[in-house]
Amino acid sequence: MSYATDGAVAVITLDNPPVNGLGHALRSEILAGLERAAADAAVQAVVLIGKGKAFSGGADIRELNTAKLSAEPTLLTVISAIEQSPKPVIAAIAGLAMGGGLELALGCHYRVASPGAQIALPEVKLGLLPGAGGTQRLPRLVGVERALDLIVTGAAAASEEVKGLFDAILDGDLLRGAVAFANRIAGQRPLPLVRDLPNAHPHANALFQAARARLGGRGNPAPLKALEAMAAGVGRPFAEGLAAERALFLELLASAESKALRHAFFAERAAARIPDLPDDLVPRPVRSAAVIGAGTMGGGIAMNFANAGIPVVVLEARQEQLDRGLATIRKNYESSAKKGKLSAAQVEERMGLIRPTLDYPDLAQADLVIEAVFEDLAVKEAVFKKLDAVMKPGAILATNTSTLDVDAIAGFTSRPQDVIGTHFFSPANVMKLLEIVRGKATSQAVLAGVMALSKRIKKTGVVSGVCDGFIGNRMLDKYAKQAQLLLEEGALPAQVDGAMESFGMAMGPFRMSDLAGGDVSWLIRKRRYAEQPERKRQVIPDRLCELGRFGQKTSAGWYSYEKGKRDAIADPIVEELILAYSKEAGIARRFIPDEEIVQRCVFALVNEGALLLEEGIAQRASDIDIVYLMGYGFPSWRGGPMFHADAVGLDQVLEALGRFAQNPHADPQFWKPAPLLQRLVREGKTFNG
Repeated sequence: MSYATDGAVAVITLDNPPVNGLGHALRSEILAGLERAAADAAVQAVVLIGKGKAFSGGADIRELNTAKLSAEPTLLTVISAIEQSPKPVIAAIAGLAMGGGLELALGCHYRVASPGAQIALPEVKLGLLPGAGGTQRLPRLVGVERALDLIVTGAAAASEEVKGLFDAILDGDLLRGAVAFANRIAGQRPLPLVRDLPNAHPHANALFQAARARLGGRGNPAPLKALEAMAAGVGRPFAEGLAAERALFLELLASAESKALRHAFFAERAAARIPDLPDDLVPRPVRSAAVIGAGTMGGGIAMNFANAGIPVVVLEARQEQLDRGLATIRKNYESSAKKGKLSAAQVEERMGLIRPTLDYPDLAQADLVIEAVFEDLAVKEAVFKKLDAVMKPGAILATNTSTLDVDAIAGFTSRPQDVIGTHFFSPANVMKLLEIVRGKATSQAVLAGVMALSKRIKKTGVVSGVCDGFIGNRMLDKYAKQAQLLLEEGALPAQVDGAMESFGMAMGPFRMSDLAGGDVSWLIRKRRYAEQPERKRQVIPDRLCELGRFGQKTSAGWYSYEKGKRDAIADPIVEELILAYSKEAGIARRFIPDEEIVQRCVFALVNEGALLLEEGIAQRASDIDIVYLMGYGFPSWRGGPMFHADAVGLDQVLEALGRFAQNPHADPQFWKPAPLLQRLVREGKTFNG
């Protein structure tokens, strides 16, 4: 923090990079600055402003569950000191004011902001609620209905969109405008306090009841608790509402869901750290890009570059495919424009960054090229040999393969050090995860360049080593196997999907397969059968595919689908196929409880994840969690499969693996515990410890 005076105005500048988090040290400095201003007779008003691009990003969440959280001065104490200040305190907001940062501003006598400044109370995304008066002060300024929407969703809004929150929106230099504002109001008394404003709504009960029904009761409890805190303050004294808010905040702070969500927050940031990359390494720059393939995946990848302002060339084999791909990209952009997310000018600007071609030489000067062609090694070999011949020296050659050997692909070129895997998830322009596959020859500069690029195109990059399926799909293979074995033993697709969705998965394994396309996994299975003749056939899904049932794309897969609809309808043909195989295999079908379904599917993920850590394919357990949270629909409020295993207790996981191995239809090798899991149990440690 810095303290200065501008005439009769004291300026307290929050300075705690990168976003002026309100840690204990900064809170102490703010309080000291307020006391200094109060003691100076020449000072008539105080401006609080942030240094850099933020007013404040809120509390330092590293202090949660530590003594620093409750160490004086707390944020509540700082806000109380502002309210009791004999001189007006003005919050001047540029960039962003999030969480505790916005609560600090709400405690000030006045608030001014730059146009477009982002405000939010995003605590629910960490399984918490605003704990320094946000649920009580915001409704008093912007109304109960608007505050409810902001608080229970944690969504951000621009300064000019939240009517009543700011006393002025200031164009130009914010500090100069804030000081001028402070001089204008310096003599006004009494000083306005948000806490003294009425907190009322004519139909509050109905409003809250409708919101409760909309939010539901499963998963993250924070939105409902935040609603409860708001309801406790409507029509009641401020102190009562504040006390209720504080009690609910502390309850959530200790909850398993908040611990999981906070783990995910830190895990996402940890994924960007690659231990063996030197701090002074210069990443390979990416100023232009190229994509091979204009299909669903290739088009989505190209959109990522255009969205980031990076020109991209898209290559296809035939004009018809190229035209279809570009038309789909335009349709996606125009759909966003209809929803108000893009202007017509932005649509044209982004389309202008995408250049179609049928000729490989047109890609030659791109800094990065990504192939998104058919998942067949021979097809990729042909592509990479052409790229090796035409691309400029130093260009990054990337493959979007989801399972194939990146080292083998690199071997098709004379420059394996420039080859890397960039596994996007479909739809590529929407999904946030990017698996970055580091080959044995991939240079550090290439890896660093792609990690930097992932951030620029708003992806979370997670580094994986080379193996069949990398992190996500290698684990998914075990998950899918268990789901299919459950069908052989007595379950049906709807029960397995229902159990996994009740656990919190965005989709059960069979609905997910139908969405992705059963032909994709069938192709992978056939490759693996050829490579591993001893591998057990997955007969039921193979027979399903032999019938041409590939999922939603064919209106029939594990379920049937009505034309134009995505509702999964249980199909007697599938049930008959399953029952017939159980009989053919001599398996006496039995009732399988949902708990067993969940444990077998999830613990299959966990055990394979432990092997990935043991082999060094994944850098850390939290990276695996991020892959599954962002790419596979694992419930965020469970923190990812490895964190969930820690929460259950690794000794309990190990016991369950032994129990499942006793199943007469199980392959005991499948449930053989990973050595890492056994070691952690012996040592009383956890994956994320």
